[in-house]
Amino acid sequence: MVSPLRQRAFLRVFLGRSLSLLGDSVIPAALALALLRATGSVSSLALVLGCAMVPKLLLLPVGGVIADRLNSRTVALVTDLIRCAMQCLVGLQLLGGEPSIGIIAAAEVVGGAASAFATPALSPLVSGTVTAENRQRANSLLGTAGSVARLGGPAIAGLLIWAAGPGWAFVLDAATFGASAVLLLTVNVPHVPLPKRSFRADIMEGWSEVRSRDWYWTSLIAHGIWNLTAAVLMVLGPTIAVRSLGGEGVWVAVLQSGSIGVLVGALLAGRARLRRPVVAGNLAAGLYALPLAVLAVPAPAPVVIGAYGVAMAGLGFLGPVWETTVQNAVPEHALARVISYDWLVSLGAMPLGYILAPVAGEAWGSGPTLAVAALLVGSACVGTVAVPGVRQLVVPAQERPGIAAQKSGAAESVP
Repeated sequence: MVSPLRQRAFLRVFLGRSLSLLGDSVIPAALALALLRATGSVSSLALVLGCAMVPKLLLLPVGGVIADRLNSRTVALVTDLIRCAMQCLVGLQLLGGEPSIGIIAAAEVVGGAASAFATPALSPLVSGTVTAENRQRANSLLGTAGSVARLGGPAIAGLLIWAAGPGWAFVLDAATFGASAVLLLTVNVPHVPLPKRSFRADIMEGWSEVRSRDWYWTSLIAHGIWNLTAAVLMVLGPTIAVRSLGGEGVWVAVLQSGSIGVLVGALLAGRARLRRPVVAGNLAAGLYALPLAVLAVPAPAPVVIGAYGVAMAGLGFLGPVWETTVQNAVPEHALARVISYDWLVSLGAMPLGYILAPVAGEAWGSGPTLAVAALLVGSACVGTVAVPGVRQLVVPAQERPGIAAQKSGAAESVP
């Protein structure tokens, strides 16, 4: 089978997304250090982060409609240019020596809003530039690029901050968005125009596409619970690592093992030949119960580190498998809207976890809270196997990477 990277249009999409992912992976560390240097205030950092997240959550369904109404390449290109300008503005503020928190917050609002339109446009970009039998490998490559970026981004941020200051990290991020826009200028992505109707009708059609597939919306609930419990672990885990497992270095090792795990999972997904991809992906996601359970004890540090790596490998595996299944099963004209609901549930569940974790931890203790979270995510992900649509969604042999078959067609449902 020809590698997706030998398809010129996808190669340019891949390079553009990889560059912007690398730039974005630099920003969290740079933003935190820059604002703490400038203001010494944690509340300023929380304000700026909230300014980026809230508009993205509110506008995701709108972004899905726009990405379906317009060509996904056009939406991605325009949002890249907007985010390039916003990151340049933040970088110039920081390089100027006396940054305005108001201006930085406003830039993050605009950037977060642009991200709400860019996120649903990515999946149509992939499906429009890669043949169906190559989509799982293409999504695996994008997942691998994201994992490599997350591994290397903090190191690049540290180097830039040490050598030139945090402002240059934002200039780098702006440059990656600009390069991505230039690459997208040369990509031609087919587009199925929507009939003219109200905005509300377009949003409701996207929701109908979600609701009509029991394998989709039940899996979406499980993925939302995954994100909620991940937020619980991120809140309670560091304290346990520092107080009971050996200190801050243990928590850093846990996070690094997770980054490596996501990379390994994405690579495995590119070679997987799955007959029932939703079953396999959700079972892999259920592995997140492991680190929650061992932290609840807590188990020795090496066990916790290993469990988190395995769990995040499950996430790395789920991503490409799930994205490929959705791209092949959902009509092209509704894909961006369906993806926007996916992101809305996933991103919306994490703030809820951040709110509930300290409350539950104080009321019941960290151990019982983590144990409940482990039971919740394990039962939610494994429980999807009981849903008829999840079990019945079968991918024909000719659409599985590396398998040839005489039949041809799209994903079929069988008893």
